[in-house]
Amino acid sequence: MNTTYIFEYINENEFRKLERSLKKYNMLAYKKLYFDYYPSLKEGKFLGEVVKIDKKLGTKTYELKLPTDIMFEKVHEIIKLHYIVYEKEKIVMLDKITPVDILSEGHQSELVTYKGVMVSKEHSEKDIFKINLLNMLQK
Repeated sequence: MNTTYIFEYINENEFRKLERSLKKYNMLAYKKLYFDYYPSLKEGKFLGEVVKIDKKLGTKTYELKLPTDIMFEKVHEIIKLHYIVYEKEKIVMLDKITPVDILSEGHQSELVTYKGVMVSKEHSEKDIFKINLLNMLQK
């Protein structure tokens, strides 16, 4: 018999903001998350790396790397979904999507892109320098 896990949220409003920002700035990661990873999690196929096991609470904490282009990864960091599984209760608790800072900033205001990579407003010069440096190294 198939058991279906239920999604819960630590902070649903904040998580939804991060999802919308992910959809806006990294459609590849968003589509993979929605059409591949979420259905697998609901079926009980837990993806990613176990980062913490709490035997007392009966939980496992996972980090799942989402696909993104190499330039985004090098300028900002790897996009990860963080979630906790409560196996007895059949609950997947969605925690956050990292990097929170750039995704939150992208939700609050429109971010500009430079050579196909989004640039934070707070560290725009630093991000543009990284992009230019990476492009020079690839030539």
